[in-house]
Amino acid sequence: MNQFGKIFKFELKYYLKNKVFVGITVFLVLLMAFIMFIPRITESVDTDTADNSAEELAVMLVKSNDTAQADMVKELFSASFTDYNVQVTNEDTDSIKEKIISGEAECAFVMTNATEYKYYVNNLGIYDMNIEIANEVLKSVYQMNAMVGSGMTAEQAGEVMNIQITGEAEALGKDEAQNFFYTYIMIFALYFVILMYGQMVATNVASEKSSRAMEVLITSAKPLNMMFGKVLASCFAGLLQLVAVFGSAVLFYNINKPYLEDNMIVDSIFNIPTEILVYMLVFFLLGFLIYAFMYAAIASTVSKLEDINTSVQPVTILFIIGFFVVIFSMTGAGIDNGLMKVCSYIPFTSPMAMFTRIAMSTVPWYEIAASIAILIGSVIGVGIISAKIYRVGVLLYGTTPKIGTILKSIWKA
Repeated sequence: MNQFGKIFKFELKYYLKNKVFVGITVFLVLLMAFIMFIPRITESVDTDTADNSAEELAVMLVKSNDTAQADMVKELFSASFTDYNVQVTNEDTDSIKEKIISGEAECAFVMTNATEYKYYVNNLGIYDMNIEIANEVLKSVYQMNAMVGSGMTAEQAGEVMNIQITGEAEALGKDEAQNFFYTYIMIFALYFVILMYGQMVATNVASEKSSRAMEVLITSAKPLNMMFGKVLASCFAGLLQLVAVFGSAVLFYNINKPYLEDNMIVDSIFNIPTEILVYMLVFFLLGFLIYAFMYAAIASTVSKLEDINTSVQPVTILFIIGFFVVIFSMTGAGIDNGLMKVCSYIPFTSPMAMFTRIAMSTVPWYEIAASIAILIGSVIGVGIISAKIYRVGVLLYGTTPKIGTILKSIWKA
């Protein structure tokens, strides 16, 4: 235990003094501050320019030979196109085109009859939705005129057209839409942390091996203590970084809460249920540990530092496959599809798959317990096997040892 403690402290100190580690942490904290203060800054700028906002709105021209229709279209367009200053014009089409080309007007709708029009704009953007909005508005205008023509008063027609239908959904299980955002963030956080820290653990092990420091360390400390000390230190350093980043995010969120509380995405992220938060922590830690052990074990068999990326590629690909299975399920295939259920019990994919199912659907407690039990057993098993590979790998130099040689050495150890 004393050996483990010394190794753990030494490795943790290595991460906390690492300039890249500290730099990334500071950058992420500043990024969180910037993101959380954007609404406050934006509102401040909007307030300063509010007096001139009406003058700065782009001009949208509306023309119709029917004066009554033109006035009605102007009124409804003004309500629908809030970013435009809608104006009625009686100029001919050529004059309207000239105004658009010169920049006096942004666009124009020229009505040819009650159901047809031409839309003029200088540069038609990819995301220009004006035609779609206009179609809905003009459809309402036509329906209202038809009802008035059949004997209804304008007020009665307006009441019929503006009737509001309200409905309320009650989720008896989980609300996928509500839980989607923080689930998505956790999956991406796990993805980046495993890839980043897995690479750091592997590089650290390979560097010590290339400097021949392992030959001295392996004779004075048990491989199990060394392996668990290195991996748990990297895990603890990762947790400290996440606490700093997400802790600062929570702090900045509370400072700017009045400016952020209307944002559904932000609100759902910072109001995670305690149960989901606990499961997130459990699967995050176990998922990180199992991959960190594999990265460290593989790195111990590498003879040259530049061979690390190639050697750990199979582990990285395994993790990426699990990541994409979860992402595709979240965005279309369904959270409880057969593949996701299978992945919920495979230790290399369950940290992401089972957590996603827990957060976005209803999973029986015994399935969760089984998944966690399998994952804990796998972490311990992979940790012990990795320690044995570590003992064999750090003492082999020159060519990379073959799998058969490693397996035989593990069996004898």
